[in-house]
Amino acid sequence: METKDIILDLRTKQGLSQEELAERVFVTRQAVSRWETGETTPNVETLKLLSRLFDVSINTLLGSPRHLICQCCGMPLEDSTTSKEPDGRFNEEYCKWCYADGEYTYDNMDSLVDFCAAHMANEHFTSDQVRAYMQDMLPKLNYWKKYAELGGEGQFDAFKSQLIEEFNALQIEGMPKVTELSALVGGYVNLEYPMPNGQTVKLLDDNATYLGYQLESEFGGRCFGLVANMDFLLVCTYEENGENPELVIYKKR
Repeated sequence: METKDIILDLRTKQGLSQEELAERVFVTRQAVSRWETGETTPNVETLKLLSRLFDVSINTLLGSPRHLICQCCGMPLEDSTTSKEPDGRFNEEYCKWCYADGEYTYDNMDSLVDFCAAHMANEHFTSDQVRAYMQDMLPKLNYWKKYAELGGEGQFDAFKSQLIEEFNALQIEGMPKVTELSALVGGYVNLEYPMPNGQTVKLLDDNATYLGYQLESEFGGRCFGLVANMDFLLVCTYEENGENPELVIYKKR
């Protein structure tokens, strides 16, 4: 199906008129009409709104021009298996098992290979064959390339341990000892901090991957948010759901 047919089908299934759909995504009825005749296609921002409204991926809205696979495990992606950000947006890079609620499930390739070897094996595809296939495929996926850039999983674990030491060395009052860091997508932790001049600023890249964690303050009431990569350490505090964030420290490494 083409985009024009997909939008018409989704609108009809939800019982929306062209006027009602237009109101939901902040365009005119004429714009919706032009989409459905194929005269125009929604822009990127409108596609995002349509994706959330109809609970389908942008890839589906565009007629599935790309063959999507999870960039962590290699699973073919459909709308029902594609991951979502905490705010409900589709993340079309990963399946819902490898990425959930803003966090990646795996930071060790061997763990993923072991899981797949145990659960994918059948009478036609032995555990050893699954293992060999996964060991060959995974390093080619974007998620695992960042580990290769750090010199492999051993180097990555050493890097993570070093970051934990550096966070603890900050000795921030009220912050518990850091013992773990998880891989986080930038869009999940890119908070908007108020500056003394009244403006606000974001310090991270929504599309980048960082190491971070959340810790409850020893004084209660707020949480500490930790984010780091090879270039910096960031510590902030915030209330529930990231409300009222305050930057505690941003330190170049």
